[in-house]
Amino acid sequence: MFDLILLTIVCFISAFTLTPVIIKLAIKLNVVDEPCQRKIHKSPIPTLGGLAIFSGFLIGLLVVQPDSPYHFFILLGALFTIFLGLFDDIYPLSSKSKFVSQIVIASVVVIGGDLKVSFINLPFGGQIEFGWFSIAIAIFWIVGITNAINLIDGLDGLSAGISAIVLLTIGIMANFMGNVYVSSMSLILFWSIIGFLPYNFHPAKIFMGDTGSLFLGYMIAVLSLLGFKNVTLISFAIPILILAVPIFDTFVAIIRRIIQKRPISSPDRSHLHHRLLQLGLSQRQAVLFLYLLSGLFSVAAILFSMSTIWGAALIVTISLLVIQLLVEMLELIDSKFKPLTNLVKIWRGNRS
Repeated sequence: MFDLILLTIVCFISAFTLTPVIIKLAIKLNVVDEPCQRKIHKSPIPTLGGLAIFSGFLIGLLVVQPDSPYHFFILLGALFTIFLGLFDDIYPLSSKSKFVSQIVIASVVVIGGDLKVSFINLPFGGQIEFGWFSIAIAIFWIVGITNAINLIDGLDGLSAGISAIVLLTIGIMANFMGNVYVSSMSLILFWSIIGFLPYNFHPAKIFMGDTGSLFLGYMIAVLSLLGFKNVTLISFAIPILILAVPIFDTFVAIIRRIIQKRPISSPDRSHLHHRLLQLGLSQRQAVLFLYLLSGLFSVAAILFSMSTIWGAALIVTISLLVIQLLVEMLELIDSKFKPLTNLVKIWRGNRS
């Protein structure tokens, strides 16, 4: 208990006190996020806030000193990701360059640290062995989640807050499973984000930039992979449920751009948070709504882990229905894509 209290104080205070220093540094170096047509903010905002989170994380590591055979390669990948995000914040990189760099970083961590999903146990006996394909699955997961957290970073405090909720959930579940390493690392990151968030919540005094969003996305991907690998087919859905909001937003964005025949990497103003603003919600209201949504999916993941097969199936069904309703109500793909709404109309028409 004392270690937990000490960790909370150290990580929170480190990030909280270092963030104003990073703000001054970013302004002095003119590393700011300029407003443009597809962005929400109206004046230049200093970025590099991810350095404050990373600093709190490193100081927390010195206090806790978690031990794991994966530790060296996880930290190596984290350091490379920080450098990639830092370079992109100062000298913007192309989407292709960032994507290739992320694949290289993920490959180093997965192959060097032997961090992969080797097999899945089936509910009624037996297991599926992935063999060499397990490496590709792990790389795809790390790159995908890294970009999902990066893409949802569109409103003040949004990506940081959702990352904190996700990490707290992973930490709690890892503690239940007796995984001390994942639990410790998740809590270190959680309190580092909480120390940074007062400066990042609307109206933001600093953005965490790609330095922060790529780093958090990478760490969330690695910790969720490490915490839930080599599990049953049913519980393989747990990290997907925990990360439902960023995964859902990214997946729908890809579908939307394919339908509209635009490059997958092209930016737009039709993300989940954009649509909430267009409905009339304020920045704070939109962010708090998405916090709530992320929290509900996290609770669903915890309940899912304790359920029977039928209970788990019910939770997944309800979660998919909620996602589909959001897609249709917010018109996240387009105004005509409403199969569930149309099905309900047909059913009502037949009844009448």
